[in-house]
Amino acid sequence: MQKNYELLNFYAKKLKSDVLINGENGTGKGILARAIHILNQNKGDFVVQNCAGIPDTLFESEMFGYVSGAFTGADKRGRIGVFEKAHNGILFLDEIGDLPINQQAKLLRAIQRKVILKVGSNKEKKIETRFIYATNKNLFEEVREQTFREDFYYRLKGAEISIPPLRETKEDIE
Repeated sequence: MQKNYELLNFYAKKLKSDVLINGENGTGKGILARAIHILNQNKGDFVVQNCAGIPDTLFESEMFGYVSGAFTGADKRGRIGVFEKAHNGILFLDEIGDLPINQQAKLLRAIQRKVILKVGSNKEKKIETRFIYATNKNLFEEVREQTFREDFYYRLKGAEISIPPLRETKEDIE
């Protein structure tokens, strides 16, 4: 864990790239993500989006927002999505390994281009956001099983922190 704390400090203060945090459920991935935000002294917000179970029909409006009149029942003022909420801050995409393939493609495009297109709009909006991803899955295995896009995997896999389960680091219990 000491090595992870050193990595965390380095990624927060010296490295401006996105970060992938791997670890089983309950290992503290969200805590590390928030620590990066705090240590980075980022002026923007820390926005959390759990990627597990976002219905396909709501994915784009949750992530990118929508404009007034985009669909029946849409709020008349429109809605900002999590990408826009995290502009100039950090967007923590938790359980990224649970995204279906079609959602991965939409997300990858926005992450790579740093541009979003709200539902019902034809005008792209530039965003400046740092991304932190977390997963409890072995994404390399998911790529081999063709349940995770290879190009998305390599986009996520850069700065990385792997959190061991507590049963493997019993000395950390105290």
